[in-house]
Amino acid sequence: MSDFAPRVLSGIQPTGHLHLGNYLGAIKKFVAMQEEMPCLFCVVDLHAITAKLVQDDLAGQTRAIAAAYLAAGIDPERSVIFNQSRVTGHAELAWIFNCVARIGWMNRMTQFKDKAGKDRENASLGLLAYPSLMAADILVYRATHVPVGDDQKQHLELTRDIAIKFNNDFSERIEKTGLGREVRMGEEVVHGYFPITDPIIEGPATRIMSLKDGAKKMSKSDPSDLSRINLTDDADAIARKVKKAKTDPDALPSEAAGLAGRPEAENLVGIYAALSGETRDQVLTQFGGKQFSEFKPALVELAVSSLGPVTGEMRRLLDDPGHIDAVLKAGGEKANEIAAKTMRDVKDIIGMLHD
Repeated sequence: MSDFAPRVLSGIQPTGHLHLGNYLGAIKKFVAMQEEMPCLFCVVDLHAITAKLVQDDLAGQTRAIAAAYLAAGIDPERSVIFNQSRVTGHAELAWIFNCVARIGWMNRMTQFKDKAGKDRENASLGLLAYPSLMAADILVYRATHVPVGDDQKQHLELTRDIAIKFNNDFSERIEKTGLGREVRMGEEVVHGYFPITDPIIEGPATRIMSLKDGAKKMSKSDPSDLSRINLTDDADAIARKVKKAKTDPDALPSEAAGLAGRPEAENLVGIYAALSGETRDQVLTQFGGKQFSEFKPALVELAVSSLGPVTGEMRRLLDDPGHIDAVLKAGGEKANEIAAKTMRDVKDIIGMLHD
């Protein structure tokens, strides 16, 4: 849709324990993406402090995300792995985008309403404005593609709105500086500086729900450790959690349509399908008519064999924090080269004096 070189940007917040949902819904997909186009994978430590300002071990959590990236197969020679706060362009561009975005846009963000709850007056300004920082995370690299789930679609739409407004507001200066490229906005083709980023929509098998409640998404922040399979869990822990996972008394159906209205059954079948690379119908061809007492041991065996190499490598990496720090430092230097060029261009377009 434009002459911008394809580039992917995605990140994970370093809070709580990484779990099976993070792996299947994001990290495993990242490994495949690096085969298709240049990728930057970020640990978004600046975003972490919007949820909780004083962190117990922000450095340790950051290393854990990086270790998961590496253990899953993201290659630091092929992709850029770094933590957000190493690259000052994120925060610098976020401030400029704070001046581009409108307050009404921010007030419509449903995640702010959900996270702030009824006590919105005591929510931090960072919580309200963090979608602007997310837009900066993407556009400081002029990323053309971003993987998004249902809960992030609205933020990517805001990113697109910010890019469009910047391109429109500074159209004459973009043209004058010669920094523009062809950008398609709807039916119109204009010269803009920022791309209109496209979403990479996650597939249906990637939304992993809580093992204790099939209506709730598996979460790092759930107080019950039994609600999730952590990426650092050993075989015994995985077996115990799957055994205790909530189910219903009925046998598994013979086809996926029969999972309707059975959220826990649908979740466990979905996990099996995602780990095996099969469809739900293919899984149910094998297990339809069987009880969970037969299905759960098979799921345990599959989960242990699939996650074992990742969890083992992740533990090994976490025992060598110096190596992880070196990867993040090298990645930060690569990321900063791209971001610094963007910030020089943006300052030229706006008319700011700089070196």
